[in-house]
Amino acid sequence: MTLRQRFPLLRWSVLRTGLSIRKFTTTGQIGDGREAAAADYVETKARRGDIDDVLATIDEYAYAKSFLVNVGDEKGALLEAAVRRADPRLALELGTYCGYGALRIARAAPTAKIFSVELSAANAEVARRIWSHAGVADRITCVVGTIGDGGTTLDTLCDEYGFDSDAVDFLFIDHNKNAYLTDLLSILDRGWLRNGAIVVADNVGIPGSPKYRRYMRENQGAQWDTITHRSHVEYQSLVPDRVLESQYLG
Repeated sequence: MTLRQRFPLLRWSVLRTGLSIRKFTTTGQIGDGREAAAADYVETKARRGDIDDVLATIDEYAYAKSFLVNVGDEKGALLEAAVRRADPRLALELGTYCGYGALRIARAAPTAKIFSVELSAANAEVARRIWSHAGVADRITCVVGTIGDGGTTLDTLCDEYGFDSDAVDFLFIDHNKNAYLTDLLSILDRGWLRNGAIVVADNVGIPGSPKYRRYMRENQGAQWDTITHRSHVEYQSLVPDRVLESQYLG
């Protein structure tokens, strides 16, 4: 029996997180120290250098200790499948949180360079601790900032890390749901997505990103080829969610 099967209902920690979501959207953290505690838990429980065990330990923490707002185990499998289809050399993630999504990408694409943009410097430090413990810190870089800051973070990715035309093979969007579309369009304006690149967007069902969904629907077959994966909100099986996987057609 999997951890997810043992917790079929909507847990109190999920509801409590929902009550704190306004604080989360402005600070990047729930506000009760669970993110740093997750890093402590990984460093204590997981085998150093074992990415599989680190991911399993984060899932264990999210089920047994405190709910985490990363992509989770069920949707994480969808993410990894999309990464393998993209076979990226360079992957970009929007929304690091505790570093779980980047770990999933790193496991599915063991030769890729991964860059993750995160609003919260505290979350960036948590993620770096976890990546170091998993033995992949040399392949994942966290850039503290936000795509919607008037170009500062985009310029940093360009000037300091060499982002250029057709550089990005895979993009994972899992941050402020209201920024999904505007941030994607900003990246497109830079010309960074190569033709055939895959973009995965989490939580388009709950909490939802209606403008992003509408954009993908209106551009289906022209600029994008999108499929919808039906799943559940992370770490429980009561509330449905959707993940969009979109291939860029240029």
